[in-house]
Amino acid sequence: MSVDTPRRIVLLRHAKAEWSQDSDHERPLAERGRKDAPVAGRKLVDSGIALDLALCSTAVRTRETWKLAVHEMPQRPRTVYENRLYEASLGELIALINETPDDVHNLLVIGHNPGMHAAADALSESSEGDALSRMTRGGFPTAAFAVVEFTGSWKGVEHGVGKLVEYWTPND
Repeated sequence: MSVDTPRRIVLLRHAKAEWSQDSDHERPLAERGRKDAPVAGRKLVDSGIALDLALCSTAVRTRETWKLAVHEMPQRPRTVYENRLYEASLGELIALINETPDDVHNLLVIGHNPGMHAAADALSESSEGDALSRMTRGGFPTAAFAVVEFTGSWKGVEHGVGKLVEYWTPND
């Protein structure tokens, strides 16, 4: 694959989780989350992005979100459950993205806030239409996703490298 070929990073925040006595890592999806996750999966399919690799946090709510979202997809991408995504800072998220193999064209990251919002914002130098302003105004609610497009190597992903080409929330 040429370094000039556009690549996409899809940043998906887990769906709405229950507040429980369990540890934060073990919190399951709430009823609303179980409804929103498949909708996010269908919307990802509608976007036409063929995912090559999914990196998913090991937290229960992210694994449940992915299980419900991927069920809507015609083809399941290779999935890696990554403990480093849980409570990852912006710098840690970018470092994980930099580790993506060069044969991956479209990467999905299923994680948590504030990291998902911070990554979408930091990586996007510009946006199509009003996507960036809508994301800035609305925040990054549960089950929302952002698609950032860039050219070059995964090792070169850094602040301002891409363009926010899509931003979706369950309220859209």
